[in-house]
Amino acid sequence: MALSEQEIIRREKLQSLRSLGINPYPANLFPVNHTSKQIKESFEEGKKVIVAGRLMSVRDQGKACFAELQDSEGRIQLYVNRDVLCEGDDKTLYNQVFKKLTDLGDFIGIEGELFTTQVGAKCIRVNGFTFLSKTLRPLPLPKVDEEGNVHDAFNDAELRYRMRYVDLTVNPQVKETFLKRTKLFTAMREYFNNAGYLEVDTPVLQSIPGGASARPFITHHNSLDIPLYMRIANELYLKRLIVGGFEGVYEFSRNFRNEGMDRTHNPEFTAMEIYVAYKDYNWMMDFAEGLLEHCAIAVNGTSEVTFGEHKINFKAPYARVTMTDSIKHFTGFDISGKTEQELFEAARGMGIEVDETMGKGKLIDEIFGAKCEGNYIQPTFITDYPKEMSPLCKEHRDNPDLTERFELMVCGKEIANAYSELNDPIDQRERFEDQMRLSEKGDDEANGIIDEDFLRALEYGMPPTSGMGIGMDRLIMYLTNNASIQEVLLFPQMRPEKKQAQIELSDEEKFIIDLLTKNENRMDLTQLKITANLSGKKWDASMKNLSKHGLTKVVVDGEFKFVELVG
Repeated sequence: MALSEQEIIRREKLQSLRSLGINPYPANLFPVNHTSKQIKESFEEGKKVIVAGRLMSVRDQGKACFAELQDSEGRIQLYVNRDVLCEGDDKTLYNQVFKKLTDLGDFIGIEGELFTTQVGAKCIRVNGFTFLSKTLRPLPLPKVDEEGNVHDAFNDAELRYRMRYVDLTVNPQVKETFLKRTKLFTAMREYFNNAGYLEVDTPVLQSIPGGASARPFITHHNSLDIPLYMRIANELYLKRLIVGGFEGVYEFSRNFRNEGMDRTHNPEFTAMEIYVAYKDYNWMMDFAEGLLEHCAIAVNGTSEVTFGEHKINFKAPYARVTMTDSIKHFTGFDISGKTEQELFEAARGMGIEVDETMGKGKLIDEIFGAKCEGNYIQPTFITDYPKEMSPLCKEHRDNPDLTERFELMVCGKEIANAYSELNDPIDQRERFEDQMRLSEKGDDEANGIIDEDFLRALEYGMPPTSGMGIGMDRLIMYLTNNASIQEVLLFPQMRPEKKQAQIELSDEEKFIIDLLTKNENRMDLTQLKITANLSGKKWDASMKNLSKHGLTKVVVDGEFKFVELVG
């Protein structure tokens, strides 16, 4: 493994610490009794404290240093005085260990007492210093100039997502997003628990991928010698619990769908699903309004949030529009009573890409998605979906072509989906068979397997029930003003990291790279050749090899030629 100059130096410091009898990775407990936040909130002059965290900055003033320590709740200033830290004649702990062998990013433990500096800063006067963990790679620490401009920020999205541990350390605002995510889950649990509903767990590995239309991940169970599917939804298991006598159950489930990735979709995501007996979708709309208003206030202290250029208000009530009326309003086309061929031709006429594998439900979904949903910015319930779009939903009480279903749209995206649940086992079997026909026709999202055990459960009787699912990742995107789902997932799915082949460089090639680095990655070709002072043969061979490996390039600028480092 090729190491950078700083990584080599840090490993040398590691050995120096050990040679002084200091374990850079001690096993014993360090007795932290305060956090930076607690110190600031209940500051008391002269109070003794024990804190721990990363060393994030040092201002050396000779016999004393000011430093910043970062813990889980923020930063606190340290004042390290040589003669206070080292009371006797031996000043090794200050002169060697703290000043020379400690790097930014190292975890250290501090014992000291609180005092206020002459400029009014709350500070810890350090009496004791303990090494807790030596870092072998330098942190990409941003720098702020006197005018408040940030330089060298760690803001490359791919690096941030791939190395979230670094992102959380150097970008404090990122941590706030995930604290709010936890607040959202806590608030939702509180709302459900106060209503008397029970949180449950259902299987992630399933023998049949049910409860939604999606392409599953498939694995194999060796002992049973059967294929298993990673959960695409937990709906059918939660309904089994309603059959079993629970009146209200909910689950925060990790779901897996073997489909595309973009700014609003990740193959692994978190959904909340809740099912309540003796309710219908009208009740669930009222319940959803109260839930989301409660959650928005719990996360941000207000029902109003900013998302991009939009101000969204989650305060109840929300507008309610039928899907038929929505499509008619934005396209002029009435989907009522139309055949599959008529819908196909209408979609084509609207410039929507469709194909012969699509049934009526998929065609209507494509029309609505392309022409309607992007227009709904404020929370809006889209209701009464055509039956072909909702194989698990109860037939509408007033129109047999529709179902009692709603989706909640915010900023043009669905964040909640709810039904008056289908509890007629004969009707449910027919809907499953329709899905099988679509699967055989080529629709790879249609479920081509009938869940006989779920049908058997329905035959034992399920009371009238309403169920709702909420995409938790998308909801927290709105509540934290993040346009990308990767920003609200601690570890989003990434393409495999490309491993760069190790390039063996000669001493002459390393010398040329070093010269370019010291001159801001660019030098006049002639000046570089003179400074390198190599023989003609070594110069030609070195420049050819550096260019071959894509490390340098020659750039013509007017009458002059320059050599630049690449990347």
